[in-house]
Amino acid sequence: MLKSSEQDVQKVFTRRALVLAGAKLSLVGALAARLYYLQVVEAEKFELLSRDNQFNLELLPPIRGRILDRNGTPLADNQDNFRVEIVREQTDDVALTLDKLASIIEVQEWDVRRVLKDVKRKRAFVPVTVVENLSREEIARVAVNAPYLPGIRIEVGRSRRYPFGEAAVHVTGYVAAVSESELTGDPVLELPDFRIGKNGIEKSHDKAMRGTAGQRQVEVNAIGRIIRKLPGDEGQPGEDVRLTIDVQLQRFANERLSRGQANRLPTDDPRAQAALGQASADVVEAHIDRATVLVDDDGAVVEPESGAAVVIDVHSGELLALSSVPGYDPNPFNHGLSAKDWERLLSNPRAPLNNKAVTGQYPPGSTFKMLTCLAALDAGLASADTRFFCPGHLELGDTRFHCWKRPGHGWLDMKAALAQSCDVYMYELGKRMGIDKIHAMGKRLGLGGKLGIDLPGEREGLMPSRDWKLATRGVPWQQGETLVSSIGQGFVLTTPLQLATMTARMVNGGFKVKPTLVKRPATGGGDAAATFESTGLDPRHLEEIRLAMSEVVNGDRGTARGVQGSEDDVKIGGKTGTAQVRRITMAERLAGITKNEDRPWAHRDHALFVGFGPVEAPRYAVATVVEHGGGGSTMAAPIASDILREAIRIDPLRGGLTRRGTPAGDPLQEADQQGGSRDSADRG
Repeated sequence: MLKSSEQDVQKVFTRRALVLAGAKLSLVGALAARLYYLQVVEAEKFELLSRDNQFNLELLPPIRGRILDRNGTPLADNQDNFRVEIVREQTDDVALTLDKLASIIEVQEWDVRRVLKDVKRKRAFVPVTVVENLSREEIARVAVNAPYLPGIRIEVGRSRRYPFGEAAVHVTGYVAAVSESELTGDPVLELPDFRIGKNGIEKSHDKAMRGTAGQRQVEVNAIGRIIRKLPGDEGQPGEDVRLTIDVQLQRFANERLSRGQANRLPTDDPRAQAALGQASADVVEAHIDRATVLVDDDGAVVEPESGAAVVIDVHSGELLALSSVPGYDPNPFNHGLSAKDWERLLSNPRAPLNNKAVTGQYPPGSTFKMLTCLAALDAGLASADTRFFCPGHLELGDTRFHCWKRPGHGWLDMKAALAQSCDVYMYELGKRMGIDKIHAMGKRLGLGGKLGIDLPGEREGLMPSRDWKLATRGVPWQQGETLVSSIGQGFVLTTPLQLATMTARMVNGGFKVKPTLVKRPATGGGDAAATFESTGLDPRHLEEIRLAMSEVVNGDRGTARGVQGSEDDVKIGGKTGTAQVRRITMAERLAGITKNEDRPWAHRDHALFVGFGPVEAPRYAVATVVEHGGGGSTMAAPIASDILREAIRIDPLRGGLTRRGTPAGDPLQEADQQGGSRDSADRG
């Protein structure tokens, strides 16, 4: 019985051993078959894949071209960008390493959260940027402590730099990361650190400034880790763009325009401290990080003005300054603006993101009156000696159109009417001409259409006509609308760039100069007559207008006589303007709220001034608009005259001398000391 039982067990064991051996044999056979398939049948395929994996092509981003001013000073260039990266596979504890790093240099909490998130998504050998734009001192501290920071490494890249910040931002624009909607299939756009132009010259000349990407081969292992980098093609750097802007004048214009009628004082100045002591908590908080404070003549803290200033060479059309305030710092856009800072820019009522010089559309007010007079002269409906009586108003049907001077100006010829900015005189000319002649003259002088400047977002303005109103409003033109248009109100809208161009065409002999921002090759002489076509205006009529504009500043009753200057100052001409943005309601009149200073900022009139100089040989023209600045004679004229005289002072053809050979000083310092002319004058 025992032997029979042992035999049964032996048989079971033998069967199981055979089954197990068969299973193993099957597995070995399958493995051998798979190895044969991979190594023999698919050998060529995997050999090709192995070669492709061994050497990969790596794109090298090109160096972006610079933006230079007319003298070669960089307005936008590139700088070394020192950054700290972490490699997860080289540290046992990423969080602990980041904590140690934060004790050496500043690392924001949100950066730590971002890094901890990124290292989990990426392969262990892929570096993740922790912080960038570090100073050399910070990099030195990291390098010294490198043995105690496993996984931390220092890399050097290149980033965009705007040395003049907000002073030139509306000209240069800025660069930022490529959005999904901007991807075109060009692989260089998909590089993580690649930036493209988003505004200004950076946008309009983006492709030329990008350059051509380079390539190099990198040797990688099977999982993609870079083993070594091989030499390759470095690519082609982007082209530099040289502008007509003079950055010295640009800075002066920005500073003078933003300061307005106030004085800029250091924050620690006793007068500034006294003004801040009387200010609200919000105002004090806003000035915590500011080095200066704007204080008006009453000792109160005021905000910088909002507006635009344009300086143009009347013969070549080159723009020497294109200022829009307030501005913003373009440098943070390169690395990504925080949501809080972006919302702060968007919510600012003074619209710092808008380039008001080319996108701002304003009623020109009395700066339009020279155009009305030119149209009448050109049509033969008036002469410089034509006289009208101004009783302070003009009756048309059952409507009374008032002059700004309610008692009236009395009898005036054309020069006196322009010098004293008489509205009734312009009403009379408008009645004789009709709107279509005014419209045609506006077109000849550059209003009501884009001028083709190399900046995105340029607006057309509006020069109304009978056909325009019928097409857009569906109702006929009314004669009263002609009267309002003749003084630059109603439907008429202009940009500061257009006003500067209009003034240049009036004083350069009647040539259609076009404003240019990018420096063109020299054509020899810079004479407008050799480059631009004529407006067809009679030189005698233009001379009458030029003399009248000189009378505005240099005459005894001119509306801008407050900026006449001394005998040694360069003599300039111009025209003041005050544009109403909102009618004063009857309730406000009954309450006595009729003055600009009594109304909220957004309800105040715009202040304007256009000018040229020197009077005897016009070289530069200026147009200035101060949003809600009040009177053109009291606000815009002092600003514009300072900017215009500064343009003439730094003119290389004048030898860089000011009053009768006195060496020029620092324009910004001079502006702070002088504070601008604030003499009271009649409204323009």
